Amino acid sequence: MSVAATIFWVLTAGVGTFMVTIWRRHGGLSGNSASTHFRPSRVFSHLGMAVGGLVVWVVFLTTAASVWAWIALAAAALAAALGVLLVRRWAADGRLVMSGSDASAGGLAEQHIQRLPVVLHGTFAGVTLVLVLLVALGG
Repeated sequence: MSVAATIFWVLTAGVGTFMVTIWRRHGGLSGNSASTHFRPSRVFSHLGMAVGGLVVWVVFLTTAASVWAWIALAAAALAAALGVLLVRRWAADGRLVMSGSDASAGGLAEQHIQRLPVVLHGTFAGVTLVLVLLVALGG
């Protein structure tokens, strides 16, 4: 099960990196509200917690000390919480664009990210959390 958790974690990171690249390419790092509603600090905190958790997970895999699995789970859970905040904002802005009430939101950097990568990233992250929890519990 730890191998499956690792695979899903890497898949999650890959899709997340793809989304950050799109966001950055469309002006996400400018940090001004005309080009993005995502604060770079939130995006990179999400990314940092996820990558840090993956590094700790690899430490767990090499040492088999369960404390590392719990730390990795905590980092992944914090990353997931930040991710929920990001996806809520992405979805809210997308609804504004589709309703026609705020056409300017369509030019936001994060609105260039299509639905499929967002759904895949969230699904892979959820599976990762469950698998890491099961491994940490000894399952």
